[in-house]
Amino acid sequence: MDLTCFVYPGWEPRIRAAKPKRDWMDNAPEAFPYRCLPLSIANGHGWEILSPCGFEVEWNGGPAVDDVVVRPDAAAREAPVALFGLGTFTLHVQGLFRTTPGWNLYVGGPPNSAKDGATALSGIIETDWAPYTFTMNWRLTRPGQVVRFEDSEPIAHIFPVERKAIEAVVPRFAPIAGEPELKASFEAWSRSRDAFQARMREHPPEAPADKWQKFYYRGQTPDGHCPIGDHQTKLRIREFANADLVRPLPRDPAPLPDHGPPAEAGETSTSAAPANGEAAWKLAKYEWMLETQERQRALSTAASGIFRCKDLTTDEFLDNFYAPGRPTIVCGAIDAWPAFGRWTPEYLKARIGSAEIECQAGRDSNSRFELEKNAHKQKMPFDRFVDLIAARSGNDFYVTAYNSAANAAAFAALRPDIGSIEAILNPDDSGAAGMIWVGPGGTFTPLHHDLTNNLLVQVTGRKRVTLVSPAETSKLHNDVHVFSALSDLNDPKIDLAAFPKARDIRKLDFILEAGEALFIPIGWWHQVSALDFSVSITFTNFRWPNDGFRDHPTRAA
Repeated sequence: MDLTCFVYPGWEPRIRAAKPKRDWMDNAPEAFPYRCLPLSIANGHGWEILSPCGFEVEWNGGPAVDDVVVRPDAAAREAPVALFGLGTFTLHVQGLFRTTPGWNLYVGGPPNSAKDGATALSGIIETDWAPYTFTMNWRLTRPGQVVRFEDSEPIAHIFPVERKAIEAVVPRFAPIAGEPELKASFEAWSRSRDAFQARMREHPPEAPADKWQKFYYRGQTPDGHCPIGDHQTKLRIREFANADLVRPLPRDPAPLPDHGPPAEAGETSTSAAPANGEAAWKLAKYEWMLETQERQRALSTAASGIFRCKDLTTDEFLDNFYAPGRPTIVCGAIDAWPAFGRWTPEYLKARIGSAEIECQAGRDSNSRFELEKNAHKQKMPFDRFVDLIAARSGNDFYVTAYNSAANAAAFAALRPDIGSIEAILNPDDSGAAGMIWVGPGGTFTPLHHDLTNNLLVQVTGRKRVTLVSPAETSKLHNDVHVFSALSDLNDPKIDLAAFPKARDIRKLDFILEAGEALFIPIGWWHQVSALDFSVSITFTNFRWPNDGFRDHPTRAA
């Protein structure tokens, strides 16, 4: 899908990817509105056209064009005008838009952003053929009130819509009894919501995140299952390319440090060292270098995205992924393993039975602090563990890599089902058995990095993975060992006042399907959410050195 804004000489359109944040949502108690994921998705669904100037507009209530008075700021480059009467005013958009054939452009006001005394008018424009510009129109709603628009305030929101899609829709009413599975799922959700609200009234939790159910936010049905693989909790809208053709966009609040303008030709650009000395200057230099490299990588989807490969030789994996530290998804590597397709809850119970296993237990058993402390261990028969996780979702019970040593004897029964990936892994290494993870849909491993290269093999179920390059570490507030203070990068309620650099973190979000293996290079930050009942195995026994943990620095007391 192509969207091009052609710029005529002298035009300076100001267009940016739409922002999911809203001041009124930020200022609400506990940022409550962000719990409604559809609001955040709508906020960021498209691009914003910004006002070319600051201005005030006032309407006396009459129907004539002259009944609307526009007062632009003295420095205005192009002021709005009153054209239609009836309390309306018009902003000309400096850009001739072209969409892919068969696609229109929806133009309206910024979603979920009220303006006291004015309302945006909406339109749908055939931009795949028309050689015309368009205008953005607003209507004043309160006679006698002065309405203020700031320079670079969003005045329009655009996104493509397929022209004939709406006419192809066949709407109808139907009794829900005709879909018994849907009816049962709805009723289960209704009961769970009533019970949840009753618990909130009786035992109000302290943490804001615990005050709302997250089924929809996580893309899960009430039983913890995720029926689709492309559920979205955040949009990654691209900025318009060739931004050098137009006037620079304004900075967002709390921008990254500005180390001064670029040097003129023939000059050497120097930045003063921070006031706290040589060490701080060196740190700023390292962060500058990493940020510059990441911006350059982001120019190419192939360089900055997640790569899927199959049938790699040992040398190909070493040269292209292991040595450069580049994440990749290896496909087809476990197709011949007996475990693949066989490890259902019923099969696992039959193989392991009531052998005692150790798991992480408790509502917060996967929090960053408790993972580090290896806390909340609990022992129980394996078949009881499976029955417990089959009846719930979340982190209540979860077998993690921290439990591997304790579970080696019980899980030995599964060893014959696990094959090898000899092109990548050393079968003679002591870690060849891997570390098994077992949990229900909804289990969540918070943002962290590991001190080894890892191969995460997804045997059963699916997991949503978010990866972040080590070059982004300065933005991630690494405050405890290998953990970030930002436990969930997909949380719409991240406090950007406390963590201003979080707005600029570059992420890779994708679904790891059953049968796929994810190579996570050492130092790459990652968080993982299970979408279904899930069994994974982590391997570290690569054919090449993997001992970065030996000289990882220890934080001084």
